[in-house]
Order: sequence, then C-alpha cells, then structure tokens
Amino acid sequence: MKVGIIREGKVPEDKRVPFSPKQCRAIIDKYPDIELFVQSSKIRCYADEEYRYEGISVCDKIDHCDVLFGVKEVPIEQLINGKTYFYFSHTHKLQPYNQKLIRSNLEKNICLIDYECLVKPDGQRVLGFGGFAGIVGAYNALMTYGKKYNLFDLKPAHKCKDLEEVKKQLSNYVSLPPIKIVLTGTGRVAGGAQEILEHAGIQEVDVDGFLNLDYKNAVYCNIGVKDYIKHPENNSWEKNDFFKDPKGYMSDFKKFTSVSDIFIAGHFWDNRSPVFFTMDQIKNDDFTISVIADVSCDIAEPIPTTLRSSTIPEPFYDVNRNDGTEKPAFSEKDGISIM
Repeated sequence: MKVGIIREGKVPEDKRVPFSPKQCRAIIDKYPDIELFVQSSKIRCYADEEYRYEGISVCDKIDHCDVLFGVKEVPIEQLINGKTYFYFSHTHKLQPYNQKLIRSNLEKNICLIDYECLVKPDGQRVLGFGGFAGIVGAYNALMTYGKKYNLFDLKPAHKCKDLEEVKKQLSNYVSLPPIKIVLTGTGRVAGGAQEILEHAGIQEVDVDGFLNLDYKNAVYCNIGVKDYIKHPENNSWEKNDFFKDPKGYMSDFKKFTSVSDIFIAGHFWDNRSPVFFTMDQIKNDDFTISVIADVSCDIAEPIPTTLRSSTIPEPFYDVNRNDGTEKPAFSEKDGISIM
C-alpha cells in the first residue's frame, strides 16, 4: 500500500502535520509493506529535509498513493478522484459552509474518513482537540484581554519555541485585575486551558463562589453541562440523557454572562443542543463578558459572536454589541473581542 501525506492547501495556511518525520520512520519500520511518501511543502512545520533524513520519500505529486493523510479541509480543486482521504472535514455536524466539500467528495468517488468520526469501543474519540488546543486557546484568551485593556503584550503562541517559553511569557508578563473567567468543557481542551490558567496564577473557584462572591484576585470556574444547561420540567436529569438527546433542554448560561469577564469555550457541542446566548442578550447591560476565546469554533452556534474563524496572523476581531457586526480588533470600547 502506498500512503501519502498531502501538502496543506487550505488558506490561511496550516503548518501542522498528521505524522512527524520520526513517526513516519516508525510506521515503515513496523509495517514494511507500506510505502510512505510526503508531498513537498514550504509551509509545513517540518522541513522536507527532516523527512528525507528519516528515509522518507519526498515528492511534488502524490497521485500514485492509495491513501492520503492531511489535517484540515482539502480544497475542492485539489481532491484526487478515487482516493481514500483522512482529514478534518468539518462536515460531521452538517456545517453549511462545507456542503460543497462533502458533495465534491461524493462526486469524485472519494472515501472520506473524518478524524472526528473515529471512536474507540467505548465511544471516546480517537482524535480531537487535544490539550494543546486548550493551552493555546487559554493563552490567547489572556493575550486578548491584555491587548484589549493595555495591561500586557504577550508573544503570540505560534512564535514561542515550545511550551516552556509560553509559560515563561505568562510568568513574566501576566498581571490581571480581579476578573472572573468562565471555562466550559470537561475534556482534554478544558484540561489544557486549566494548565495555562493555573500557571498564570489564576485561582480556581467553585460555581457557587464564582456566581455569588467577589474576589480580590483573578479567578476562574470550570463548568460542565449540568452547570449551564437546564430542563424546563425535570430538575433531576442526568447528563447522559442530555448527551443522548439534547432536544428539549434550555441554556442556563445567563447566570454566568452577568458575572464573567472572559469566556473560554472548550466544550463539545451537538447541533441539537441549545445555544449559550443570543445576539439580543449581548445588548443588555448585564452581559459583562468582554473577551470570548472560542476554542471549539463552531460558526454562529452555539456562540453567536463567533462570526467566523480567525487566523493565526490575525487572531482577533471585535463584535459590536448593538448590531452584532464584525469590527476591527480592539476598535470599540464596549465591543466584545473574539479570538
């Protein structure tokens, strides 16, 4: 079998890879019947020479391979007829902005294996947003807040050499007033975000304290579905019931929007679930959130202020509270800054 690693073609560019050079070497050592090829790329985080050093063939065209691995959506014009592809297609939730992509996969007789749909026997995903997504998301949330209020200026995460440099940035520069940060999710993303918040010296508090007490220092609260979802008729519902069928439940997130300054979204969202808040609610004076770091990044729902995904070079934009339109980053005093 011939297996290929494609050059990422989505714009803005993505430097990530499905397999590192050493992982490629391990694959062909363990499975000698597999021939592995890497499509040449100038944007990949690993240089072509690093793959060649491990004995991996680097080529300009990848058409001769049977199975192709990528990271993000493959541009329609780059899809090769009849191949098997592995990548994050962002179609699993029937995202309307990728309808043409899934249609093109069908028309070109492509077998698409979406990483998002690979699960273990217990139902847990094999691949998904990992701890590093939460790490970068929380770091960028603090960077956004620092820039918005001219408190500090962190080095962008993608320009840091490694996690140690990220943590040094936090230790050396982050100094926060007594703000409140709400973090959704209980998986790997939220775990990564907690690592950053704790390294920044931000105290974790429980839901009751977060909602009802004032603190002299910055605090955060990590909440799950039982904290921000309710059932209008059943107060004793179990979260597994919600996961199986989220229809009929309501958002109970408003109590957090009136006390929080930063919202870090690290949850998994089912498109049958209620949204966290609405565009009408952000107009209200009691909506105190001024920075939203949407790590999950589902466009428009469940967080309506996520008008689009941002980019690595330009990770921020503002949303006008009155009309919900996008504005340049940090251009409006009362705008909500989105990462």
